[in-house]
Amino acid sequence: MTLYLNCQNLSKSYGSRKLFRNLSFSIFAKQRLGLIGPNGAGKSSLLHILAGNEKPDEGIVSYRKGLVVGYVPQISTFSPLTPKDVLLEALKNEPLADYEKENQADMWLSKLGFRGDEPVATALSGGWKKRLSIAQELIRSPDLLLLDEPTNHLDLEGILWLEKFLKKEATSYIVVSHDRFFLEHMVNRVVEINPVYPEGLFSIDGTYHNFLEKKELFLQGQLQQERAVASKARHELDWLRASPKARTTKAQSRIDGAHQVLEDLSGLKQRNKERKASIDFAATERETQKLLSANNLSKKMGSRVLFKGLDFLLSPGRRIALMGPNGSGKSTLLKMLTGDIQPDVGTIKRADNLKIVYFDQHRAKLPDTTTLRQALAPAGEYVDFRGQKIHVNGWCKRFLFSPDLLDLQIGALSGGEKARISIAHLMLQPADILLLDEPTNDLDITTLETLEESLLEFPGAVVLITHDRCMLERTCNQFLALGEGEEAVLYAEYGQWERTLQKEIKAEAKEQLPSSPPTKAKLTYKEKRELEEMESTIHAKEAEIAQLNKQLQNPQVANDALQLQALCTQIQLAENQLEQLFLRWQELETKMK
Repeated sequence: MTLYLNCQNLSKSYGSRKLFRNLSFSIFAKQRLGLIGPNGAGKSSLLHILAGNEKPDEGIVSYRKGLVVGYVPQISTFSPLTPKDVLLEALKNEPLADYEKENQADMWLSKLGFRGDEPVATALSGGWKKRLSIAQELIRSPDLLLLDEPTNHLDLEGILWLEKFLKKEATSYIVVSHDRFFLEHMVNRVVEINPVYPEGLFSIDGTYHNFLEKKELFLQGQLQQERAVASKARHELDWLRASPKARTTKAQSRIDGAHQVLEDLSGLKQRNKERKASIDFAATERETQKLLSANNLSKKMGSRVLFKGLDFLLSPGRRIALMGPNGSGKSTLLKMLTGDIQPDVGTIKRADNLKIVYFDQHRAKLPDTTTLRQALAPAGEYVDFRGQKIHVNGWCKRFLFSPDLLDLQIGALSGGEKARISIAHLMLQPADILLLDEPTNDLDITTLETLEESLLEFPGAVVLITHDRCMLERTCNQFLALGEGEEAVLYAEYGQWERTLQKEIKAEAKEQLPSSPPTKAKLTYKEKRELEEMESTIHAKEAEIAQLNKQLQNPQVANDALQLQALCTQIQLAENQLEQLFLRWQELETKMK
């Protein structure tokens, strides 16, 4: 197995806040590694370090010579260039002819579903920016691809596309993700960064499901170890408390050993302490069975019909998932239920004094200079939760924040930690109906599971928009699919909706196949000359590769690791150039017909 990189004793802090310390691990070829961990554990910072964008405070990262690493950030930003120009810019330092760069750019745009008439990259939607960002890295043929939360802000169709695409195009990658379905389908190794482990991380080869099983066994063993060490510690404490006279005859090493046992016990207790956010939505628990009824709702956005003829009922215990691609009107429908937007047609009837709490995916962001104390308790030192006054010290612990961090500015927090602050605000409002627009973005897996449990226990009604398939499958009991300008369809389970979607995608792909071959452009004079010389150019390149392969048999080269590596790189480059020549030859001959 080829070693790609090796990390030794990596540590990283921001100010006084320690993200991780003394992390050591290796990455090998053909590993599809899922990197997980609690919010604030330093996953994104670790990716930045591996990509070479940041330096660790301590430790080193050693790379295989010539390793090419690609990095796809959470949020993609581009210059005001066309998608093709973005890809050509990514190839500017590659040793390729201009026509080869053009071919590569066109090929990757086609693979990613671009038609060629898209606006400049800055005007693309979030999902298409994500596609272009991935192509921007893959076009350079990286050995190892780093992806930071690639499913965030993608709709479900986009996530399904991404899974299929990565399986085909990327053989080795590290992906930071909290999407449990994505992890189960897409990785063959899982690494969790978490202070609950003695080495700061836990690594298992296999699926995410395998990882959960091994993690459970490890943590159970660590609890048993704590009990055993606690028993030994009690014995050693009794010995230490013995009279000085009794201790004078005993070796100093025994005293040192007793203190070490107590230190070990303290570390085990700290690691075994349960770290789980306390999420408990306040409900009014009214008894009426008709909280809200929607009848024949329709809405247009300009000349475009978002949805029409929409009927549904919200009653206690009903948890509806809104399905559909970005732009199908899911967020618009939620705002309609709150009364912020009126339907073009149809009526919404609400129970008297109905209390609706709305979680907006575009929630107002607090300034980065706001302290955690101000963010969690804006009215003072206490919050009012279900009629009870709770001090900010206790309130912050519910959301896995240490009271020591209360004066920390939230600009130093991770995206998931900021999301927990938003959920803390949400919990303070009593509700009959929860309207949740992408509440899962940036949350770690433990908090996601806690949020799911809270939604299952919430006695009112829930309408949920999320791309987290695990949450959809676990919490929702009805699935309402919106389609552009079409009648909404109700499904009983998530799998039923996904199977229908896959059928529609295949049918659409068949319809888009051209009924007749496109008109072929004639060759230019320059292209004719290029075609005439192509055969001899290919023969020359094949002879060059044969000569390079012959050098591999030279014992002097075989015994010199650096010389051998350089020769292998030369051969790989020449083979890539030969492949491009064949592609260009085929393109010119096709164009000539």
